Amino acid sequence: MEREAMEFDVVVVGGGPAGLSAAIRLKQLDPGINVCLIDKGAEIGAHILSGAVMDPRALTELFPDWQERNAPLDTPVTEDRLLFLSEKSAWALPAALLPACFHNEGNYVISLGEVCRWLGREAEALGVEVYAGFAGADVLYDGDTVAGVITGDMGILKNGEPGPNFQPGMELRAKYTLFAEGCRGHLGKRLEQRFNLRAGAGPQVYGIGIKELWQVAPERHRKGLVMHTAGWPLDNDTYGGGFCYHYGNEAQPHLVSFGLVVGLGYSNPWLSPFEEMQRLKTHPALRPLFEGGTRLAYGARALVSGGLQALPKLIFPGGALIGDDAGFLVASRIKGSHAAIKSGMLAAEAVAAALAEGRSGDELTAYPEAFRNSWLFDELYRARNFKPLMAKGLWKGSLLFGIDQQLFRGKAPWTLRLTADHVKLKPAAQCPPIDYPKPDGVITFDRLSSVFLSNTNHEEDQPCHLRLKDPDAPVRHNLPLYAAPEQRYCPAGVYEIVEEGSQPRLQINAQNCVHCKTCDIKDP
Repeated sequence: MEREAMEFDVVVVGGGPAGLSAAIRLKQLDPGINVCLIDKGAEIGAHILSGAVMDPRALTELFPDWQERNAPLDTPVTEDRLLFLSEKSAWALPAALLPACFHNEGNYVISLGEVCRWLGREAEALGVEVYAGFAGADVLYDGDTVAGVITGDMGILKNGEPGPNFQPGMELRAKYTLFAEGCRGHLGKRLEQRFNLRAGAGPQVYGIGIKELWQVAPERHRKGLVMHTAGWPLDNDTYGGGFCYHYGNEAQPHLVSFGLVVGLGYSNPWLSPFEEMQRLKTHPALRPLFEGGTRLAYGARALVSGGLQALPKLIFPGGALIGDDAGFLVASRIKGSHAAIKSGMLAAEAVAAALAEGRSGDELTAYPEAFRNSWLFDELYRARNFKPLMAKGLWKGSLLFGIDQQLFRGKAPWTLRLTADHVKLKPAAQCPPIDYPKPDGVITFDRLSSVFLSNTNHEEDQPCHLRLKDPDAPVRHNLPLYAAPEQRYCPAGVYEIVEEGSQPRLQINAQNCVHCKTCDIKDP
């Protein structure tokens, strides 16, 4: 197919904090570098649900004057709480005993979508060409060197044929391409396979974060409060915990970002992360927060959490992985935006140096070298045993990680191994079914009403983007052995076993998909 082509010095794929920071840093170092950034959202920040806690360390390195530039970091953290929950009671850990990873002095409760929109404006002001609404569909190669990306074709009908409004994707060619697609990026996966980037690395492990944004009653709001929960509704052997962040602005002064992270290494196929999050809201210590409030938005995303030992090789001829496309998230701190920004800056500095020397298409060895000498490496190194230890259960894992952090200061002379999430499911017959209560439509909700608030849209006549390598596997394997866990691990009701006569089949409701990537990670 003939495609229009555009030439750049650098193409950045993804408009999250990593990609935007990389583009900005390139233009700061050399305004003459021609930088193009693409993002699949209709606008920058469109696919990033509000509510996160941000360590401003990396942002301060990128923009020392971010406060004068009116960066939307409006809510300093004023209080940290950690609640241990049983079904009916809650116990708050005394502030003096809070682990260091739960201390948020100097951090901010933010809308990450707003921060990305602000970064997008700063990038455009520096001369970055930002193209929202364009997804990277494939990687361009010149031999064994990455030479850019192809954007997705538009106007393809459900049957795969070009429709009346068909527009072929464009070739965006570059001397270097930085991939910042976020967790489990599909181009990043292809690059890992093509260049064997995971050789020597442990398997990446993940959680699924399911989040709701609420406008709560003023008397329930505690601006700057950061609260985390552990324990119920998850059992002791299932990694996860709740989060509740209070923030706001003039237009919406009483916002609460609430949700649950469930590690995708759970073993019971009857578990539904979505239902567990809904159930968490009914706890006596939490339910009053939502009474009289309004749910504004919903979303779900997979989170990389393997840490240092799960990082792939970061570079390949012609480009690099940055942000969560590589796995830069500090799981023990439940923070990734500062790590994404720093990784984007480090890669940008390596690219700028290469271009200044007249190079193109080679491996950016200065990037991983700079990472190893950075505070980001040190932070990930000290937290590297968090996920392997927490896989041993809430109480045992917390005790062992406390020893790791307090006695060894994160520098124990061993690094524990990880096990891939998809191999951990037990057969359904070996696990107790979980009886989830029906939603009340006031505080707890069903999947379909949640998807309506997720800000993801699909055309009715577009092709299904969810394709199975083995279409018979769901009925042949997943259903008899694991009771079709895809019906429960998906937070959007995409997968459904339906009966046709006496024969079950898997129905894929692709229009519901919120692009969380869980099915690509957890399916056995």
